[in-house]
Amino acid sequence: MEKQAVIKKGEGRYLKKGGLWLYDNEIDELRGDIKDGDIIEVVDHDGYFMGMGFINRASKIIIRMLTRRTRIDDIDSLIKERVTDAWNHRKRVADISSCRLIFAEADYLPGIVIDKFEDILVVESLALGIDLLKNRIISAAKEVLAEDGIHIRGVFERSESNLRRHEGMKPFKGFIGAEFDNEIKITENGVKYIVDVMDGQKTGFFLDQKYNRQAAGRLCKGAKVLDCFTHTGSFALNAAFCGAESVLGLDISQFAIDTAKRNAVLNGFENRVSFLCTDVFEELPRLIEAGEKYDVVILDPPAFTKSKDSVKNAVKGYKEINLRGMKLLRDKGYLCTCTCSHFMDSTLFLDTVYKAAKDTHKRLRLVEQRTQSPDHPIVLGMDESSYLKFLIFQVYEEI
Repeated sequence: MEKQAVIKKGEGRYLKKGGLWLYDNEIDELRGDIKDGDIIEVVDHDGYFMGMGFINRASKIIIRMLTRRTRIDDIDSLIKERVTDAWNHRKRVADISSCRLIFAEADYLPGIVIDKFEDILVVESLALGIDLLKNRIISAAKEVLAEDGIHIRGVFERSESNLRRHEGMKPFKGFIGAEFDNEIKITENGVKYIVDVMDGQKTGFFLDQKYNRQAAGRLCKGAKVLDCFTHTGSFALNAAFCGAESVLGLDISQFAIDTAKRNAVLNGFENRVSFLCTDVFEELPRLIEAGEKYDVVILDPPAFTKSKDSVKNAVKGYKEINLRGMKLLRDKGYLCTCTCSHFMDSTLFLDTVYKAAKDTHKRLRLVEQRTQSPDHPIVLGMDESSYLKFLIFQVYEEI
């Protein structure tokens, strides 16, 4: 008997909309000798074949689909095809020296992320079924890259998210294969960085803001710039690279600030860029009180909401941080602001920034409305693939 899941009548709405997930309360019946992690067939209540995916009854997301309306004859061939397609896309749309090679559901390999930093791969695996395929995916990635003359010398895993616990797995962090120096030097937009793949945030560096950093940098020639939540200094260093007169970067993490300072020295920007380890929410009122004014303010905070239930409080946080950022701008200065939560949709985020402007008696002119770098593709129908909203405004005193 085929291993099979049957969807309840009227359920599977997200799957039918274009997503790749089925939830535990949408399944009417499981047929066959099924083990968690198995790849099984999915059929609608009337027997219509929907595709194949891997199952995990320990998770609320009980099935993550690998195919839609097609059967899997050879899983290794499917993996090779998916990795090849992902790499070919990156070669067309992005700088591939360092890039996101595999973006989970958006590359139809749900639950796994692989970032490429020069000749190092960093892997994050979040679902049981894909975890069982992880080494085969890594092997396929090495093979595909080698065909273009790129030889991967090391792989590190950063599967530390609590999401693994929802899948019945423990967090994991460590080398896959031979050990190597965990500090990698990369160049992006002409700026050099030290990326710590072992202890840096997420996989070591936020590649999704690659072209947003470039867009913000274009505003910074001759400018006095404030970069809030600077992490390892990426926006600040792009500002300096583009000719900023002075840049101040703020972040609460001493590890991030120490790395940012090293990055400034690496690029020869230490005389124009300074960094301060501080709580941004506490520092901005101090700067306002001191009468500081900037030509460009950049706000790149962590996600204030990771669930629908916390959106209301997140709106308050985004409004507060944007209001304070606007107060620090000179008339006709530029505000670069973003959210990395897909629960804050574009309309809500725009409205939140607009309300902050009204409360501080500013007028906004929208210069650019951007999203994540194209090596983090967005697939319509897969809400989870769209998360980053990046807005650039020119900010006027009320007229």
